[in-house]
Order: sequence, then C-alpha cells, then structure tokens
Amino acid sequence: MSPQGLALTLHSDGGSRGNPGPAGAGAVLYDDQGDEVAALSRYLGSATNNEAEYQALLMGLAEAKRLGAGRLTVKMDSELIVRQLEGRYQVRAPGLKPMYAEAKRLLQGFAAVTILHVRREFNKRADELANQAMDRR
Repeated sequence: MSPQGLALTLHSDGGSRGNPGPAGAGAVLYDDQGDEVAALSRYLGSATNNEAEYQALLMGLAEAKRLGAGRLTVKMDSELIVRQLEGRYQVRAPGLKPMYAEAKRLLQGFAAVTILHVRREFNKRADELANQAMDRR
C-alpha cells in the first residue's frame, strides 16, 4: 500500500423508471488488481434519474471511506454529475444541491481523487446493481 493509502475504483450508477419514478442506486468498488471488494444496491423510492445517480455516488463514496481508501478513481456514466463535480456545469436543480455538497465533502476526505465519465457499457456492474434495487421494490 502506498503512503496515500488503499487505492480503489468506484463505479456508480443510479436509475429511475419514470422521471421521477421508482429508483435504485448501485455502486461497486474494485481494488487495484481489479477484484470486486464491495457491491451495493439500494432501492430509493421515488426519485429522478439524476437524484438516483447522486445517491449511488454517495453510497459508494461512504463505502470507499469505510474500507480505508486513500486514493479513489470514480467512474460514472452520468456526464451531468461528472461535469458538476469537475466544476464545469453548475448545479441548478434544488434537489441536487445538498447531494452535490455532500459528494464534494466526502471527496475531500481522500488523498487523491480522479473522476471520469465512462460510456454506459463500461459501467455494467453498477447498472446491474441499480436495476436489482429497482426490481426489489
């Protein structure tokens, strides 16, 4: 382990069937060998797609912190959320502002963070976990 702590990669995804509608969040964490170390899935009740995306991210960030990550790479297929976290897009939706603030607060707790937008096909496991959550409702 480096002096910056455990290195993890977080894939997160949220979805809503309807917008708003029944929503779910999924997050998966991988170690630096590519092995899955945590898989999380949560039904959210009624939410918008973007709210579900943020909830998935927050769930994954909290788990990464619990696992002791020092360095974190976040991969999401939500361009909106990634661009907001990068400061390239403003957070305009009132319902997203507290989740954005919480995400920024949690991200500050890591020694190093990289946030990447990935295409949906590179986020399949997190999408599967979000869909499982919606199916369990």
